[in-house]
Amino acid sequence: MHRRDFLKTTAIASTLAPLAHTQSLATAQEKNPKVQELRSRIKPISNEDRQARLEKAQRLMGEQGIDALLFDAGISLKYFTGISWGRSERLFAMILPKNGKPQYVAPKFEESRAREQVGNASLLTWEEDESPYKLVRQILQDNHMLTGLLGIEETTRYFVTENIAKEISTIKHVSATPVTAECRSVKSPHEIELMQIADDITAEVFKASIPQLREGMTEREFGSIISKEFSEFGVGGGALVLFGEASAHPHGLEKQHTLKEGDIVLVDGGCSVEGYASDVTRTTVFGKPTDKMKNVFEIVLKAQSAALAVARPGIPAEDIDAAARKVIVDAGYEPDYKYFTHRLGHGIGMEGHEWYYLVRGNKRPEKVGETHSNEPGIYIVGEFGIRLEDEMLITENGAKLLLPQAESLEKIFS
Repeated sequence: MHRRDFLKTTAIASTLAPLAHTQSLATAQEKNPKVQELRSRIKPISNEDRQARLEKAQRLMGEQGIDALLFDAGISLKYFTGISWGRSERLFAMILPKNGKPQYVAPKFEESRAREQVGNASLLTWEEDESPYKLVRQILQDNHMLTGLLGIEETTRYFVTENIAKEISTIKHVSATPVTAECRSVKSPHEIELMQIADDITAEVFKASIPQLREGMTEREFGSIISKEFSEFGVGGGALVLFGEASAHPHGLEKQHTLKEGDIVLVDGGCSVEGYASDVTRTTVFGKPTDKMKNVFEIVLKAQSAALAVARPGIPAEDIDAAARKVIVDAGYEPDYKYFTHRLGHGIGMEGHEWYYLVRGNKRPEKVGETHSNEPGIYIVGEFGIRLEDEMLITENGAKLLLPQAESLEKIFS
């Protein structure tokens, strides 16, 4: 599985995947007692949580001078409302005014299904031969906002924005990211707990899967084993698996590699618990590691630790990347991006990759409650690559990883 496919799968599997039968869960619990313990900790996001999110968004809208936000179907809509709605050419949207309650637009023939999700909220529907954008106009007009600022959520499709502009030429479109990203990037204790559970499940799955490596198996075959282990926890999950020289390419290659003695094994995977993602990478070796492998592993581990040591509220995001990169460059793997070929990290939450990024040029100060991947790597094309990835939480006094760091190529959790 390529990394982008893995990320897409994780995003789609945004709720707990139910086990097919009660017997399957009982079997899984017997195999691994952690199944019941971890599942018992899962508490869904409540309507009260989502109402607080909407109120925070409206406060930020006031600060930004935004009169209304428009949400196309997608992850941000689910974050604020709990509504899951597949994107199509037919518009389903929420309009959130800076004051008052959200209002929805949906196809008429989907009214019953839409009503199930929006409850008693205002819902305007359109027939197949009508324009939904006239309903968007009606909502804005009713709220006296035809000449204000309309914030557009960043993943909204172009044709949606274009049709709104044609229907309402008097309103100015601006990015909603200063609102949506500020809400989603800072996690509540409840969100952090769901991410912690997702990480804990991922660790258990990795521990159960690694002993099942067999000479001659393909990357895809081992990926299937990992997916099966996730399913035993009742969650949707998967992994990018790279063997040998393929590990020198951060997102892998098209060609499938078969496992042989002495190969590096890089596993980058995760799952989704109540819509919150984990993203963990561990690198091990099938057989005995070479001295060079062990040396590279130690450098990458030191780089991850260096980033963790400097991360704290107020520090520019780019400084965290710089701390890890310096360790790798100082160890002789230079210049700059030649061996550590990507940024240090990305935000993570309801999406595997979201705001904000630990990368050179991002001077935005870190905030308490933000979560990022901390994933340095060294990639030696033609030989192997080693990456270590953990989710990192910014705390009042610094930062912490949600899982224990890897200790060595043989011991992937200390």
